[in-house]
Amino acid sequence: MSLTLHYHPLSSFCWKVLIGLYENDTPFEKRAVNLGDEGERAAFYSLWPIGKFPVIVNAERGEIVPESTPILDYLDLYFPGPTRFVSADPDMAWRTRLWDRIVDMHVHLGMQTVVGNRIRPAEAKDPHGVAMARASMTRAYGVIEDGLAGRTWLSGPDFGLADCAALPALYYADKVEPWGEARPGITAYLERLKARPSVKRVLAEAEPFFKYFPAED
Repeated sequence: MSLTLHYHPLSSFCWKVLIGLYENDTPFEKRAVNLGDEGERAAFYSLWPIGKFPVIVNAERGEIVPESTPILDYLDLYFPGPTRFVSADPDMAWRTRLWDRIVDMHVHLGMQTVVGNRIRPAEAKDPHGVAMARASMTRAYGVIEDGLAGRTWLSGPDFGLADCAALPALYYADKVEPWGEARPGITAYLERLKARPSVKRVLAEAEPFFKYFPAED
């Protein structure tokens, strides 16, 4: 098996890649990394000095691919399947990538800011940063709600890159900054995402670890 995914089961960006891998039944090996273990941490940083999940290694080609969006691009290129993550049509492609960036930069990262603050010691809390993150998420919810009008998927007519990004971002975001009844389009969209077999598998695998999610500020 040439592909190995270095990941953590609660990592939202790892979910994004796992959804893509499961969508196309791509053969790969999962390698969970415990960054709290000195040896595992050192090995992971030697692989990718930035030290962020996810990272895929293609032993056959001798390539290390970090970051969730480039990994899904890589899968499109070298491990194509029924689900294409970014359309071959250039006009559709840039629109899909725009939604991927909106979700990752304005929902995903905002959610991580809020969650990260929850596990900081009291003297290191950043209420101003959290307030800015929540405001960014709320603005993004409005953009996504409008963008979903009359469509099933953010990526376009078919499920793709932006939808792989949206599931983990929205799943966790609703736990830290709920959008409520004012965004019925997002609520319905999240339910459509959760109904996909690839997503069900990711959530089922992560469920034993949900008890470690910091649920309170």
